[in-house]
Amino acid sequence: MSDLQVVLGEMQPWTDSTDHRPALAALLADALPSERRTLIVGPHSRPLISAVLDRAADTTVLVRSVSDAEELAAEFGDRLQVVAGALDGLQAEPFQVVVAADGLDRVLGYDSGDLSWTERLQTLTALAAPDAVVVLALQNEFSLLNLLDSRPADQRHGDDEWRPLHDDPTRPVSVDQFASALPWTAQLYADFGSRAFVAAEVAAAARPGELPTRLAVDALDAADVPVLSPIADGVDSAARAGLLSAIPTGWIAICGMHAEHDLYAQTGPSVLTADKTPTGWQTSITGGTSPADGLLFDPPVVPAKVPDGTSVESALIRLAAAEDVPAFRKLAARLGEWAADSPVVLRWDDVVIDGESFAHGVSPWVTEEPTDSADLLAAAWYRFHDRLIGQHRRHPWPPWMVGDDLVSTWMSMSGIELPEPVQATSPDTPPASAGHVARGKELAAALAGVLETREHAAADVRTALADAERARQELFELRGHVFGLERTLGFRNKAMKTRENRIRELRTQLQKVTADHNRIRGSRTYALSRVVFHAAQIRKPRVVARKVARRVRKR
Repeated sequence: MSDLQVVLGEMQPWTDSTDHRPALAALLADALPSERRTLIVGPHSRPLISAVLDRAADTTVLVRSVSDAEELAAEFGDRLQVVAGALDGLQAEPFQVVVAADGLDRVLGYDSGDLSWTERLQTLTALAAPDAVVVLALQNEFSLLNLLDSRPADQRHGDDEWRPLHDDPTRPVSVDQFASALPWTAQLYADFGSRAFVAAEVAAAARPGELPTRLAVDALDAADVPVLSPIADGVDSAARAGLLSAIPTGWIAICGMHAEHDLYAQTGPSVLTADKTPTGWQTSITGGTSPADGLLFDPPVVPAKVPDGTSVESALIRLAAAEDVPAFRKLAARLGEWAADSPVVLRWDDVVIDGESFAHGVSPWVTEEPTDSADLLAAAWYRFHDRLIGQHRRHPWPPWMVGDDLVSTWMSMSGIELPEPVQATSPDTPPASAGHVARGKELAAALAGVLETREHAAADVRTALADAERARQELFELRGHVFGLERTLGFRNKAMKTRENRIRELRTQLQKVTADHNRIRGSRTYALSRVVFHAAQIRKPRVVARKVARRVRKR
């Protein structure tokens, strides 16, 4: 175990927790030089510290938490010099590499001076050599995730996240102010939820549906923050205005060195890197095949070159909002022909329009077992259904045509004619869906689970309000339907009562008539009438008289 040094500003009991960020580790691996005397300022994840430690010659880490410092000293031993205290309490010779990837918000303690952001930067600059490589992060107050956060200000940070207030007038609040405030020439990256890092100039040039925008949406959707409205709408609006670099969760500056790639993004268990070219993106992905929920993460299926175009989902949503069904049908038919030999689980938000054809994006998820192309096509349409109908976007189809019916319609547009559904055997049993649609629904659900996006989390407030309004409308309609049924049942009940009274009256009359009939049949008059009746039927009186005389004589 290495010696633990304590300087002014240490905090105990205290801990600053930080999650591992593979995309940031990949960025630092490209940006940091090797065999340099290095200082790590602020809380960082253990894997990130280990990655920096493997490249540096002599590494010192400064954390304000004494308990965190003790754990680091016990874990890394003599390889790491651990200092517990505040930034303004550290006195040391200038370092050749300074890493402050957590920013300057969690570097001061209770005993530290009330330093502004500029004064903290000056203190950090004093610890860096003139030719040092400095990595510095800054949280963005104007981030889209911060603006859409539905929690009030007093609930966004707990007691274990002591941070200074961001009302400091010297604190940069834009990417240009951040670059101007630094004493070094810097390469800036937009940080989207610590899962995607895009070069600032590339992010500023990105438009809706393009690769940086799609990765920014996925990264922000994975953040565990309750939001007021869908993230994708805000990101697309910012990209349409050329402001994608203005709304990330933060920025990270690399000074004195230059990172190799324009884009670093966490995708599944691996990290995707991409470089902008005149015709598209040159991509590379690390990691091996990894199974998850019936799917496989298979990096080799990601194409080395991805066209620089918009996604199919953006085009479909635009056509649906414009109610241009013929153009939607035409595009769906082209997708059905193209998707016949797809090697991956299709996602229209990751399929790129490439001229008159299409191209796969950077999604590496495939099925474990061989799957019919119609099932993959159904999975893509079901995912599109959840993102179109679930977010209450405009479309030309009737509101009651949702679920399997709407997906089946889109499948038929793509050239897949599904069999008629089997009817239910009882009123409580729903009709069985076609096989392709049912399998596509399973694949879409499995894909949504492994992507770690907000699709499986709680809905945003706007969507929840729209769902509540739709439920309220359905409740009003159902109440009207129930009222109509109750009124009909009331009329039928009255009719049945009238019929019952009439039946009782007829039954009483029948009893009276039956009693009168029985009384008549028992009278002598009725008996005499019957004799007369039978006598009138005699056609040969002489024969009858002889027979009667014969019986009389016998008696």
